[in-house]
Amino acid sequence: KHKKEDSTVTTSNATQLQKLHLFASMVTFNTIIEPFRVKTVEPIRQTTRNERGQLLENAHYNVFLLKAEDVLIDLLTDSGTGAMSSKQWSGMMVGDESYAGGTSFYKFEAAVQRITGYKHVLPTHQGRAAERILFGCSLQPGDTVPNNTHFDTTRANVEYRGARAIDLLIPEGREPALIHPFKGNMDLVALERLVLDAKKKKMEGASSGKRPPIPMAMLTVTNNSNGGQPVSMANIRGASKICRRHNIPLFLDCARFAENAYFIKTREEGYETKTPLEIAQEMFGYCDGACMSAKKDGMSNIGGFLALNDDVLAQKCKNMLILTEGYPTYGGLAGYDLEALAVGLEEV
Repeated sequence: KHKKEDSTVTTSNATQLQKLHLFASMVTFNTIIEPFRVKTVEPIRQTTRNERGQLLENAHYNVFLLKAEDVLIDLLTDSGTGAMSSKQWSGMMVGDESYAGGTSFYKFEAAVQRITGYKHVLPTHQGRAAERILFGCSLQPGDTVPNNTHFDTTRANVEYRGARAIDLLIPEGREPALIHPFKGNMDLVALERLVLDAKKKKMEGASSGKRPPIPMAMLTVTNNSNGGQPVSMANIRGASKICRRHNIPLFLDCARFAENAYFIKTREEGYETKTPLEIAQEMFGYCDGACMSAKKDGMSNIGGFLALNDDVLAQKCKNMLILTEGYPTYGGLAGYDLEALAVGLEEV
């Protein structure tokens, strides 16, 4: 009797195994394996619901007034929240802290130029410092700066100069429930209309002098203030075509350029076989310069840059950089920060 039962169980197991093999042969799984090991962990303090309620009340329900040690899950920003790599940490040990001409700057400059192709690279302590320097050297009261969607510091820096920050997001980008591959795109029809209207008003005498009414345009990739939605290559190319036809420099706010390149690779026809680096290089090639908060895709704890090709504007910006940030080969950053950024920009 026992032998018969054992035989039945064995047959049953074999049948189940055959079914599993058949199922495995019919189903494939696309599992994304993260290409890194977690080597260091940081402990966090857990709080109770009552504690959190009291902490929020003490902070007048303003999350910016909370102490970081009291926050269990921090979704305040994506800026400087990533872990640096082992190569970045080791690179920091050889950071050159020379006031002028440090080797860490030239590594950083080469990394930025490899991606962007721009001639002049000015390091800054954050992206908003790059914006302030660029707008401080380019904008005057009454100017207009179009963008797909201005990030909050970008808008603030534009308006601080007395200029207008105009958002020209496509209508699809304002519909959260709508499925669209590139909801961060700029409305190119609206851009053309804005430029022509500005030129018409200038000709009618509404604005005087030789200055163009729109001294620059911007594109934010990915579109941070619109939920990090990507911008298509066709849209970048189209914006560039309009701007160049009207002699308007186009700048990228490129804090998340790597993600945008990846979205183009996976969502836009014709880019399936291109590398993210090749796609990023094409993106920058349609523009005249870029501002970056490198605390995102620089994979570092601090830093940013302004990169551009215009020699005259670059010199003005360098002068302002010296006045407000530091010498052009460190720009308010320590040498080890530049070293970490150089590695991060290569690894991203």
